[in-house]
Amino acid sequence: MSQMAAESRCACCCGEESEQVLQERIRQIAREYRGREGSLIQVLHMAQTIYGYLPLEVQQIVADELGLPLSEVSGVVTFYSFFSTQPRGEHTIRVCLGTACYVRGGKKIVERLQELLEVGVGDTTADRKFTLEVARCIGACGLAPAMSIDDTVYKQVKPERLESILARYDKKWGDEQ
Repeated sequence: MSQMAAESRCACCCGEESEQVLQERIRQIAREYRGREGSLIQVLHMAQTIYGYLPLEVQQIVADELGLPLSEVSGVVTFYSFFSTQPRGEHTIRVCLGTACYVRGGKKIVERLQELLEVGVGDTTADRKFTLEVARCIGACGLAPAMSIDDTVYKQVKPERLESILARYDKKWGDEQ
């Protein structure tokens, strides 16, 4: 990774840099990789780290600087689930809806989170604290129903426990106990 790419890691989180500055950083990084075969995914990862997500205008910058058609860049962005074309929350909540989790109440977990967070699946809260997603399986079938927030897996989750779980990530949920 280049020096510039390493220095750009926290840009999207602090909110202090203008959109133009962030886009220029993406242009510079993409230019460094122009002509390097197989660099698109790496450049997109860095662009998402800088900007926070990959809206069409950022995809166009990457395409222009790498000398690729926008359709190729957009195809990669929409194919890989790691990339997001919508703003993401500080924390990602994934509720497992694999067979074991679904049968043991996974759908109720999703419904309660939608109610608490006031978002739909795939959406981000207005304060950009949480993004809610569902997963086919998170590999915790014996712990069903399960969900994860970032890299932490929560087992045998019950809808009435969700506020206390959310409180670990956002103080406002601690007040509602």
